[in-house]
Amino acid sequence: MDYNELHDDQLDAQRVSFDFRGFLFKALNLWKLVLLCIGIALIVAYFINVRKQNIYRLESLISIENDQNPFFTANTSISFNWGGVSGKVGKMLTAVKTRSHNELVVDSLQYYIQYLSQGKYHMVDIYKNAPFSFKLQKDKPQLLNRPIGIRYIDDASFEIFIEFQGERASTQRYSDKSIKSVTVPLGPFSQTFFFGQQVELPFLNGSFVLKPNVNVPRGSVFYLRFLSFDGVVNSYKNGIQINPINKNSSSILQLSLAGTNKSKIVDYLNATADILSRTELERKNLYATNTIKFIDSSLAAVNNSLKDVTDEMNDFRRKNKVFDVDDEISQISNQLKEYDRQKQGEQSKLNYLNSLETYLNTKTDYTKIAAPTSVGIEENNILSSVSKITGLAIERQNMEYTTREGSDLFKGLDRQIDAEKNVLLETIKSTKSTISIQLNSISRNIANLEAKLSDLPEDQQEYLKIQRKLDLSQEAYDVYLAKRSEAAIVKAANVSDIAVIDEAKDIGGGLIGPNKSLNYMMALMVGFFAPMFLIFVIFLLDNTIHGSDEVVQLSKIPILGLIGKYNYKNNLVVYEKPKSAVAESFRAIRSSLQFIFSKQESNLGRTLMVTSSVSGEGKTFCSINIATAYALSGKKTILLGLDLRKPKIFGDFNISNDKGIVNYLIDDETLESVTFKTEINNLSVISSGPIPPNPSELLMSARLSNLITQLRQDYDIIILDTPPLGLVTDALQLSTFADATIFMIRLDYTKKGMLQLVNAKYRAGEIKNVSFVLNFYKHKSNHNYGYGYGYGYGYGYGYGTYGSAYHDNGRGPTIIKRIKKMFRINR
Repeated sequence: MDYNELHDDQLDAQRVSFDFRGFLFKALNLWKLVLLCIGIALIVAYFINVRKQNIYRLESLISIENDQNPFFTANTSISFNWGGVSGKVGKMLTAVKTRSHNELVVDSLQYYIQYLSQGKYHMVDIYKNAPFSFKLQKDKPQLLNRPIGIRYIDDASFEIFIEFQGERASTQRYSDKSIKSVTVPLGPFSQTFFFGQQVELPFLNGSFVLKPNVNVPRGSVFYLRFLSFDGVVNSYKNGIQINPINKNSSSILQLSLAGTNKSKIVDYLNATADILSRTELERKNLYATNTIKFIDSSLAAVNNSLKDVTDEMNDFRRKNKVFDVDDEISQISNQLKEYDRQKQGEQSKLNYLNSLETYLNTKTDYTKIAAPTSVGIEENNILSSVSKITGLAIERQNMEYTTREGSDLFKGLDRQIDAEKNVLLETIKSTKSTISIQLNSISRNIANLEAKLSDLPEDQQEYLKIQRKLDLSQEAYDVYLAKRSEAAIVKAANVSDIAVIDEAKDIGGGLIGPNKSLNYMMALMVGFFAPMFLIFVIFLLDNTIHGSDEVVQLSKIPILGLIGKYNYKNNLVVYEKPKSAVAESFRAIRSSLQFIFSKQESNLGRTLMVTSSVSGEGKTFCSINIATAYALSGKKTILLGLDLRKPKIFGDFNISNDKGIVNYLIDDETLESVTFKTEINNLSVISSGPIPPNPSELLMSARLSNLITQLRQDYDIIILDTPPLGLVTDALQLSTFADATIFMIRLDYTKKGMLQLVNAKYRAGEIKNVSFVLNFYKHKSNHNYGYGYGYGYGYGYGYGTYGSAYHDNGRGPTIIKRIKKMFRINR
């Protein structure tokens, strides 16, 4: 292949590039289809909008306050530290999305029970608008996910009805949330009950209570449906949202929830805030509760000691007389009581520290530590460490609901707790050492004072010792009792740090869906782009020639003429309808051919070969009418039917095909015997004759060459009606006799690939002086620019299925092909 041929192939490849203009005009031609699709899409969107339930979103506002208690004053001896606001905000953001919290809310509202009525398109959740309420037995099974019909009979009775397709059904007990399968009656079931009567069925257990002051029409039907508890919890857990209302007010949080029933949304948001507040208050009271328990245990021990000492004093008084001690002895005794009180206080601190140390070393739950101030410990390091450890432990406990074990969050908290615990253990160790030194000092002082009293009689010494113990126990009891009262007052005065600023309320509005405008917009887009995409795919897959512009893009071979579509009974349009547009088209082609022939220097007759890619493109029609046009112009013309495989031309001239050129080529007839004069002046016809077994060999014979030579001398114009170039090689053999070649292209029929075949043979020189004639041409303002016949006429000559004219099966086009023909649009 030389450079020029390679360059021509590259040009052919470029010519097959995407024709955006052609695609655009094809889409415009199919505007009715696009409009129909848009209409259908809008109708679908309308039915979607009217069938979808409205979706609402409502909000409520809560605030996270600093820990405050009206009974905390400068004189309060017991203090509690519950953490700051920022930590609580993070906990609230987490808590609202936990399963445990949403389980409490769903269980308190019993949202696993649905009250339904039949709407126009679907069942509607009527919630509080139901004329009755159902008090279920939580420890009994309830049918899951199946609506149970409730038909109102009168103010006293109702009917339960349902139909079961099988003998087993799934139920759930809401006391322990267990699900099990139970036996149910097969087929339709109905039974009448009274309002307030206990319903005990395998699939339903509870009682229906008619709401007061409701007017229910007789025969009204409602439905009761039980949902999976875990499924309901999970849906609300994923649906509820909590976020800071703005960056500047991180302590004010907005709760929001979307749903189809605004009353249910309102109740869920308000219940969420209430349970959050109650849970937070319980968490705050936990520290105080642990302290009260510790004080109670210490108070019980002191009470027992006081009782024993009191009994001991009473026994001593019964056995001995009452002594009056002098002032000096009384002063020493008071000093001993003071030292004993100090010793007891320090011993209480030491006992608390020992207990705390053991607790830290043996326990992992640090949420139950009592307040150090309950025993008088005021060491800031100990108070701070205990508060931090308790806060971290509570935070870890809250995270257990939402974070899997082994998470890095747990590891980080555990490291903080361990670090704080090690600091606290060291502080305890040093504090215990200090307390031990103080106890030793106090014990020495007590020993010195007791030595001064050793000179007294034993009974006086015993009396003073018992009196001292009695006074000390009474004082300790009073101190613990005061501290317990103080702790109880602090606990009772606690208020939750969560306050509702704006509770959820249905005041109208809140509609967020369905977005009807968006649905209609999506329908417009789908209705427009779906057919456009279909048209685009059809356009890409379509390899049929639709207009002259495509021929210009695909080939450099010139277009000789355009023949419009014209419905007529036969092929003799030029002869019988000389004033038609099609006849004028053939006369124009005749003029163009004269220009081609004028460039050839010869005094003999001119030969014109008419061929096509496949059968059915109009080459016989074109051959007959070009021959007629020449004959009517006074040229002595002869038409040769060289399509030996499928002869056609004899029918239009009412001549027999019993003998023809085949008989001449096999030397069975003379030229004069196979030549027929027609009713058209100057036009003779040689038909094909009987179909031979070897058409190609006959066309290669020397008799055909001699025949053409003879005809050139006898006639001015010789028209060769040849077989299709794309199916057999006969046309190539005949092209050697042609002074000019017409290649027929039938628009909306001829394939683009056939032009590549013609281009290749043209470049190789196998055919010469070739031109295209476009058949079935339709003038359109958006196509075929550059060629201006535009008659819009044509002929109704019937052709077989594309490419199968040589293999007729006697059947008409299939249904699929008929449908494809319906949607075939000229570009």
